[in-house]
Amino acid sequence: MNKKDSVQKALKKLSYHRKACRLCPRECAVDRVKKQGFCKTSWNPKIAGYEPHFGEEACLVGNKGSGAIFFSGCNLACVFCQTYEISREGLGQEISSENLASIMLELSQKGCHNINLVSPSHQVYQILEGLELAWAKGLTLPVVYNTGSYDKVETLKALEGLIDIYLADFKLWSPELAAKYLGARDYPEVAKKAIKEMYRQVGDLVFDNHGLARRGLILRHLVMPGLLGETEKILVFLKEELSTDIYLNLMGHYHPAGQAHNFSEINRTLTKKEYEEALKIAKDLGFKNLDTTHRALLELLLPD
Repeated sequence: MNKKDSVQKALKKLSYHRKACRLCPRECAVDRVKKQGFCKTSWNPKIAGYEPHFGEEACLVGNKGSGAIFFSGCNLACVFCQTYEISREGLGQEISSENLASIMLELSQKGCHNINLVSPSHQVYQILEGLELAWAKGLTLPVVYNTGSYDKVETLKALEGLIDIYLADFKLWSPELAAKYLGARDYPEVAKKAIKEMYRQVGDLVFDNHGLARRGLILRHLVMPGLLGETEKILVFLKEELSTDIYLNLMGHYHPAGQAHNFSEINRTLTKKEYEEALKIAKDLGFKNLDTTHRALLELLLPD
């Protein structure tokens, strides 16, 4: 099945969410034409901005950047979110599907190496409408689904064949901590199922001759202060349920943002010792493909 047929099939499958939205695990069941869901967005695409972005993994950025489109709102409520104004306060503007397609084509014309859909889970249908128009006008770049992994398997299955690279973050393992810090007690169970489905669709990361990612899964985990036990449990799961061959990025850039100041235990930056211990856990478990994009900078910036 070609992309034209696949995207039309997906849109048809997901169209009922327009009047009773259950696109994501929140299952708000609201008429998003008339009302916003938990995600603080209605039915039109809503974005906070777009640009050739150079803050991602090197295999996505290349020399001309990843074509990032930052979608407003979020289906999580992370107290430490570093883009809190976008995710929780709804910073951004509504656009049309035609505008969204034009943005994708503009990023392609600027030489970006991919179209990077940042926080797409609650705007999947709108994104597909934009992609359908962009593909019809010649877009050929790999599409990156950049998610916090609070995704329904049903929705992900509708995307099969349409997403080239899943860039998935597994945040926390414990339901109690997920409830406290993410506003979603069921996050760990949802993320486990979602990540397994993403991996089933695209497999391990595949690179072109220039070292750029073309297809596959990139798994991120933000190492948090005092929570190395969470890191270890997540990495054990990934080893046992996926593979130690997955492309893994242990991110060490945590710093208090959003509402993190209300939680004294995470109201500090990560230490160099904590980050090095996270890396040791991953290496001891046998992970072979650890991203090193920002490693040297982190070693300079993290406190002892």
